[in-house]
Amino acid sequence: MSALTKAKNLRDLRASGWVSRTVKEELRENFLHMLSRGDELFPGIVGYDDTVVPEINLGLIAGHDLLFLGEKGQAKSRLMRLLVRFLDEEIPYLDLPGVPVHEDPFAPITSEGRRVVAEAPPEEIPIGWWRREDRYAERLAPGTKFADVIGEIDPAKLATGASMSAEDALHFGLIPRMHRGIFAMNELPELDELVQVGLFNILEERDVQIRGYPIRFNLDVAILFSANPATYNRSGKVIPQLKDRIGSVIHTHYPRARELGIEITRQEAGIPLDGAFPVVVPYFMSEVIEQISIVARRSKYIDQQSGVSARLSIANHRAMVASARHRAAVLGECPAVPRVSDLGHLYSTSLGKLELDMMSSHQMSDRQVLDAIVAEAIRDVFDEYVEQHGLEEITEIFARGVKIEVGDMLPSEEYARRLQRVPPAWEAAFEVNAASDAAMRASCVEFVLAGLYAHETISRSQRHGRIVYEV
Repeated sequence: MSALTKAKNLRDLRASGWVSRTVKEELRENFLHMLSRGDELFPGIVGYDDTVVPEINLGLIAGHDLLFLGEKGQAKSRLMRLLVRFLDEEIPYLDLPGVPVHEDPFAPITSEGRRVVAEAPPEEIPIGWWRREDRYAERLAPGTKFADVIGEIDPAKLATGASMSAEDALHFGLIPRMHRGIFAMNELPELDELVQVGLFNILEERDVQIRGYPIRFNLDVAILFSANPATYNRSGKVIPQLKDRIGSVIHTHYPRARELGIEITRQEAGIPLDGAFPVVVPYFMSEVIEQISIVARRSKYIDQQSGVSARLSIANHRAMVASARHRAAVLGECPAVPRVSDLGHLYSTSLGKLELDMMSSHQMSDRQVLDAIVAEAIRDVFDEYVEQHGLEEITEIFARGVKIEVGDMLPSEEYARRLQRVPPAWEAAFEVNAASDAAMRASCVEFVLAGLYAHETISRSQRHGRIVYEV
């Protein structure tokens, strides 16, 4: 319905032919329409096409309330927020003062709404329009009280003579105010059990007891939840009656291929690579950044119940690019190319996102754990390139007592000068990312050196951003 033809009162709305639908009917019908047209359903979601998305699709068609179950950084909140796009662009409501919900003009649920529709002339009943983006509310479970999401008896209304068993005495919480919309609760297992009881009553029975007084609402709301498996499955965290009333459980997961993880990281990092100090990121450096997260997710030193979020790769990517851009600004290099020595700045972006397993890592500091993870990630990626480019010949160089010093603030041209006394075997290293640019060749040199070190072929000493490789 266009802005010019939108109804202003109940009479015009009836004449317009607008049809009332529940929010789940609205979601289902709009979703099926977009699906039949071949529209992109979940923009920005990568790696879920064959796993998570089909389950969401079926849940929407079935009219289920949904639980997104997965570890941190698996796009649970984003998926919940994307469901808003399956709502109508706008819906009409009774624009009445003192009515705290967006009433369906054809099926009001409050006593005041029903009274006005029954008694007032239709042309005198004002109609407002509720926008799609305003029909979604989200709440984090920790610290949430019953009054926040359900409601509470309002003493001021009692003083005016309202009965405690009537809705007139109630101060509406967030869920009743989202009548005809979507409500999402994050970290469900952290929700107080009393509030959980209120939720399963809303999901099924549509009534609420507030301080022992039953108050019935015919609420129309789609409810979404998110949870971590480690807490969701722990006994007593989510009451069985609530679990039973959730229609579909959507299991999310981390990227199942490194290429998908790289795509997500580049998409979400949101850091421009052009501008006054442009940055060119070699693909092998993107692979190393993503492999760090992959290694962390299988490391015995990391608490796997806590998970390793995709935010680790995103933050590390940003830090790596920032280090390269810092070098470009100081040394005047253009473009800047990230190197392995730039990864020495990942402590600040990584350590807060990794929870150590105190039983396995009790003899190691958090920095030692991260160093081990980074070394393993470099080794994994390096091995793939060794098979392709035959880099093992380079190890013979160091048997002759050659030392090579590198660092995040060493000019790229200096690498070529320092390699002049080294046999032509180094030319194989540059095939890792074929380019004649000095900055790119410097990045290739560091990658090969770090790979040899990760295999314990050569040794390394590090001090204030400078790294010396030798036998």
